[in-house]
Amino acid sequence: MLGSLLMFNSCGLFSNYQRQDGSQVPQSLYRDTANTAQVLLSDTTNFGNRPWREVFTDPLLQALIEKALTNNSDMQQADLSIRQAQDGLRVSRLAFFPQISLGATGTVSSWDFKKAAQIYNVPLQAGWQIDAFGTLRNAKKQSEVTLEQAKIGKQATQTAIIAAVANLYYTLEMLDEQLSTTRATGEIWNKNVQAMELMKEAGYTTSAAVSQSKANYLSLLGSIPQLQASIASAENSLCALLHESPHAIERGVLGDASFPSEFSVGVPLQLLSNRPDVRIAELQMAYAFYGVQGARGAFYPQISLSGSGAWTNSSGMGIVNPGKILASAVGSLVQPLFAQGKLRANLDIAKAQQESAQIRFEQALLDAGNEVSSALADYHAISQRIELDKQLVGELTNTAEVTEFIFRNDNTVSYLETLSAQQALLQARLGLISDRFDLLQAGITLYQALGGGRN
Repeated sequence: MLGSLLMFNSCGLFSNYQRQDGSQVPQSLYRDTANTAQVLLSDTTNFGNRPWREVFTDPLLQALIEKALTNNSDMQQADLSIRQAQDGLRVSRLAFFPQISLGATGTVSSWDFKKAAQIYNVPLQAGWQIDAFGTLRNAKKQSEVTLEQAKIGKQATQTAIIAAVANLYYTLEMLDEQLSTTRATGEIWNKNVQAMELMKEAGYTTSAAVSQSKANYLSLLGSIPQLQASIASAENSLCALLHESPHAIERGVLGDASFPSEFSVGVPLQLLSNRPDVRIAELQMAYAFYGVQGARGAFYPQISLSGSGAWTNSSGMGIVNPGKILASAVGSLVQPLFAQGKLRANLDIAKAQQESAQIRFEQALLDAGNEVSSALADYHAISQRIELDKQLVGELTNTAEVTEFIFRNDNTVSYLETLSAQQALLQARLGLISDRFDLLQAGITLYQALGGGRN
């Protein structure tokens, strides 16, 4: 009856972790940038679940990402962490099997240097702990959780590397276009300087205007070395991710990636749970859950069986030759009665760790929702800014062309007005290039915030 009662009370020690419904996380984890009442659309959710090769379709970028995922030192460290967790799980599984050991001893003794007595013992010993109350089982479950955490940690590393490589790649394309635009503008301004010198010789302008045009041209040329240095720095950073020494990076031109043109809400809790950090936070809850069960199991008896068989010439009452086989078997049951409060304290600690893991999980979900909300807002705002900047470039292009035409054919416009129009046009063009890059960067951030980056 006592055994049946113990087994009945210990049934809960063999239960599996399930997410509790009493979470304090609200259902709406993010804000919709377009319509706060609209939920559960498919565009954002599909974007986060798409494999990275479908998101980053540039073949050159894909090759760089694949190389980084193969060679990056952080990925190699993640693989080593997985191997360590696998070894830990293997040890936990083998704990269910008996321990077997073989040890041979030999003794030679003599009384007053007379005839020596030779005693030998070749024992084979085995011990087996019966997991009647889930101690070994819950430890194995914790090892399984640790292994899963290591695998998801590798996924988090992969997502971060993909985002970093894509950001640096698009940074290089953005800097290339800015450099190309600056050089093209420099060629135009150089022709303006030559035209100004001819106009001075013809008496249509002053030497001050010519000097101002030269100064404007030289200032523009001074920005080119800085752009070149930025390109070299970005290439070096990308090479570090590739685990390679610094070298030039082959790339395309800045263009629109295969991101959706618009995003809206529709990221339910189960989809945000695909994020590596959220999944790791939930696995910490599972680890703490099995820790509580293990702490409870320590209150129950520990049952073990042991046996030994030995070839020996020592019978306990004398020495026999030749030796004989001596076998024994022992069963033991140890029930804790008073352990100085350690068992209760360990259980209270395990419960506190479980509550702490629950709080961290809820906060991880809230942080994920905040990141998605910010990324959606950024993408939406940058998209609007690009449309306005395109109109701005068009208007400033027309202004620069008209002022230059009037300056060359009429004295009603000063060179200062022409210079101001040219500078405003250059800044608008460079700003539009930066906006296009910012849009790509916001898309990468949103993809990462949605837990993207899977194969």
